[in-house]
Amino acid sequence: MKVRQLPCDPGVTGWNAILPEAEPAKPLEGAVTADWLVIGGGFAGLAAVRRLSQLHPEAKIVLLEAKRIGEGPAGRNSGFMIDLPHDLSSKDYGGALEKDVRQTRMNRTAIGFAGEMAEAFGLGAEAWQQTGKTNAAASGKGHRHNLDYAAHLEAMGEAHELLDAGAMHDMTGSEYYRSGLYTPGTAMIQPALFVRGVARGLVSNRVRICEGSPVTELRRDGDWVAVTPKGRVTAPKVILAVNGHAESFGQFKGRLLHLFLYASMTRPLTNGENARLGAERWGLTPADPMGSTVRKISGTGGTRIIMRNRVTYDPSLKVSQGRVARMSRSHDRALAARFPQLAGVEMEYRWGGRLCLSWNGAPALGEVEEGLFSACCQNGLGTARGTLHGMAMAELASGVESDIVAHVMAQGEPSRLPPLPFTYVGANATMKWGEWKAGAEL
Repeated sequence: MKVRQLPCDPGVTGWNAILPEAEPAKPLEGAVTADWLVIGGGFAGLAAVRRLSQLHPEAKIVLLEAKRIGEGPAGRNSGFMIDLPHDLSSKDYGGALEKDVRQTRMNRTAIGFAGEMAEAFGLGAEAWQQTGKTNAAASGKGHRHNLDYAAHLEAMGEAHELLDAGAMHDMTGSEYYRSGLYTPGTAMIQPALFVRGVARGLVSNRVRICEGSPVTELRRDGDWVAVTPKGRVTAPKVILAVNGHAESFGQFKGRLLHLFLYASMTRPLTNGENARLGAERWGLTPADPMGSTVRKISGTGGTRIIMRNRVTYDPSLKVSQGRVARMSRSHDRALAARFPQLAGVEMEYRWGGRLCLSWNGAPALGEVEEGLFSACCQNGLGTARGTLHGMAMAELASGVESDIVAHVMAQGEPSRLPPLPFTYVGANATMKWGEWKAGAEL
């Protein structure tokens, strides 16, 4: 099959830009053979390579990444590896109790796996640290969402702490928030630093990572053959870890919703500006899922604030720089509302990031053709679920029976979408309505 289109990632992701320049890419050149081929260098693809290397210590593994590790969606998210229920379609993230308990257990398996990689490859606390996160409420409605979610966590037997306005001010330096709900299990990551470090740690005399090597054709000729601009890989088994671009490879057509989320990162703060912002590092998810995610980071690149809000449905899998600029104006307003003490602090980087949902919340997993396994459609939770799905497909393709495989394969497959005009109008209208209802949480 000819690959229909290549990734489009608008804007420069600040996460990657503030890091030291990566070593030159090593694209695939010439014809090579491998025991395993993984396509996609995000959370799912890297986890798949790691798990395959554990299960098959003598196997030759090749990973092909269209761009540079850290430039794509894995380096464009907000950096929350969340253990607890985080249903983006709900009002407060909660879902059915038993389902949420099972998913939490699986999320923690993935977080543990990511933590083991961080430790094995010496990535450090800036790349990965299990510090927890806080759901921040700016309004009475948001506070009620937090109370509802706290009750759900209580029923699950999960640790949590309600924070009042004073505690939120002490943490963030902002008087904007009415309350918060802290939970301890989330790992906070610098996503580009994490994936770049994992990729570097995986490379060996049997694991090869080829960046700048987009797959333009994938065909079965006895074994699978993946063609790139300068070479090709032949392997009996392939794991496709390209999230929404599964459709570009002819898989799950008409079943995946392609969204873009938008974020901005400030310039480095001065010492005086930093002193007005409470703790050295913190991460806030909004009490309303359609609200603003906010992080304060420190380390490589200095101390900065990241704002993330706004979402659009774009079935073309691409958006313009003009769209990024328009969405980013919302980040400026959100920053000014929360931190008037930072008046005059400008955004240095603005970007959009792709994510993929299905209508019924099911992932796009499994053996889609003989020897071709899909680890796609993370439903907006790419850090933890992408890691989990990469692990699961490595195990499924290896014939390993495990709780992970049983869990992910029991979720079913993505349901068909309504005809495109109805999906486009309905999805964008629903998201705009949700953003409007979010009010001060946005």
